[in-house]
Amino acid sequence: MDKRKFTENGEVLAIIKDLKEQIKGKKFSDIIDDNNCQYVDLVQEGGGVLGIALVGYVYVLEQMGIRFLSLAGTSAGSINTMLMAAAGTCDIQKSEWILECLCNKNLYDFVDGDHDAREFIDALLSDAGNLKLIMKGCQVVDNFKDDLGLNPGNNFHQWMTNLLSQKGIKNYADLRALREKGVSDKNKLYRINLPNHGDKIEYTRVDHWSQMAIITADITTESKIIFPKMIDLFYSNPDVQNPADFVRASMSIPLFFTPFKITNIPSGVDAWNKWNDATCLRTSVPSEVMFMDGGIISNFPIDIFHENMNVPASPTFGIKLGYDKNEINKNEKFSNLISSMFDTARYGYDYEFLQKNPDFKNLIGYIDTGSHNWLNFNLTDDAKIDLFIRGAQNAAVFLNRFNWEEYKKIRKAKSNYYKSV
Repeated sequence: MDKRKFTENGEVLAIIKDLKEQIKGKKFSDIIDDNNCQYVDLVQEGGGVLGIALVGYVYVLEQMGIRFLSLAGTSAGSINTMLMAAAGTCDIQKSEWILECLCNKNLYDFVDGDHDAREFIDALLSDAGNLKLIMKGCQVVDNFKDDLGLNPGNNFHQWMTNLLSQKGIKNYADLRALREKGVSDKNKLYRINLPNHGDKIEYTRVDHWSQMAIITADITTESKIIFPKMIDLFYSNPDVQNPADFVRASMSIPLFFTPFKITNIPSGVDAWNKWNDATCLRTSVPSEVMFMDGGIISNFPIDIFHENMNVPASPTFGIKLGYDKNEINKNEKFSNLISSMFDTARYGYDYEFLQKNPDFKNLIGYIDTGSHNWLNFNLTDDAKIDLFIRGAQNAAVFLNRFNWEEYKKIRKAKSNYYKSV
């Protein structure tokens, strides 16, 4: 499939044309570069194959001259996060390459379980009756019992490994070096300082190390894990590890994929102290750890770069795949029950944070993903294009709505409050 079917789609072209006029000269950040691109941090929600909509959203942001510093995501959001981090320095556009990667991949390849597993998944997604689901389910009992999931996830891991290799990233040391480089040698990052008097704008060089955060759930010690921040808990030599491991751990949808395992965990007093500091572990360090989808603990880690005491130089934009709790679940079928169970786990922690921090609603764009099923890895080309367009549409809505100066006032008031208590 040609990526131009996405980028040259008439609806997308119209969105970009209109948006350039609507937001001409609008400020989104106090960090800019020599090309007048504006810089933000970005957090992307998980949501299975709906992640294609994230690419459409980011594509429009990039077309408007927005670039990305720190990046975070869970599950599908972690896929886009890793590819954006690997695609090059933070001053270049990333979404077209990611789109090309997706166009050249049949997503159903990720369903790499045996014949019985694929038949069960097809029945689950085809809205089959309970009787058929029970019959097909009986054929995959061994998959759940022996492997704890239907698909080994090897196809995905190899795909991600190959894409990272295309960009010269063979290990974590390569990825870290790229992230620490920040911008290309031909570009610079500046923070705009507006004095209290006069119209003069002063520029100060920004040495901004771009953080990266991929969320996963360690079900062995019942811990929220952030890669690569906590990488040394699991590897004695982190630099030689494959960064594709981080994403494979984050996208391990419960039951759908087998949990991702890391063995030969470092042990000893120093290792235990690190575990205790990072996760409050009280027992011995395990020799093997299993990971499931980070969405079961934090599907939308919008708080990951947040500092209550400061007014940021740039905002943290968040992208959510749909609105939470906008309908009542009717759990009349087994497939509905499974979906509701996942959604309850995915939304709990993050929803509570947003309730306590309503100022974050100014930073979040919501993509209406329609009736698309987040587990349908057999999406048609038309469905993929529709998701991309939906992402583009909602990016335009968000950029028109967002007010950087007003948001800074909100953050200043919040900062003053926390300093006073």
